[in-house]
Amino acid sequence: MITLYGTPVSRALRVSWLLEELDVAWQFQFLDFAKGENRSDWFLTLNPSGKMPVLKDGEFVLTESAAIMQYLAEVYGPNWLPARGTQASALHAQWVSFITCELEQPLWTIGKHRFALPEAQRLPAIFPTAKWEFDKAAAIAESWVPEQGYLLGEQVTIADLLLAHTLMWATRFEQTIPPKLAAYRDRLAKRPALQAVLAKTQAIADASQAG
Repeated sequence: MITLYGTPVSRALRVSWLLEELDVAWQFQFLDFAKGENRSDWFLTLNPSGKMPVLKDGEFVLTESAAIMQYLAEVYGPNWLPARGTQASALHAQWVSFITCELEQPLWTIGKHRFALPEAQRLPAIFPTAKWEFDKAAAIAESWVPEQGYLLGEQVTIADLLLAHTLMWATRFEQTIPPKLAAYRDRLAKRPALQAVLAKTQAIADASQAG
């Protein structure tokens, strides 16, 4: 059985979304950060950093959302990745690297200095720099993203879920999303698997917190 550890709208969402798209059997283990469950001994044995998401597939444990998605696509849904050794595969790798290293990085800077870091380590003065970095990366993504369809054509890939989730994150952080990227985000947000998994994971989180 596959188990995903995280919270509904964190980076775990990109993984849970893919799991729902793949239609494989999986379960969601909600981590209550307010109770410090991510720093508990049992979770730190899975990921010493205390970060999420974490995936367990049987006895196999994997961290880092992009790596988890790559693994899931290779094992359970190879049609979610371009054929190896092709130019499409190289472009897909370029997108994944750009999303995680350039587009997402300033958003995580904002997140760290809003809520993730200890209060003594937070520097609100960094927010304008983070916005400048995000706007710069978003302008590049805007020039690359297609008017219709998905990043590599008619076939959706894990890079699409990564990009759409990152843009949703940026929207929640009140960043400016250029028009083509906003339209792309909205296209991906209509996928039934996303709506289903948001309801599923939130229900589990609500039940856990109520208990």
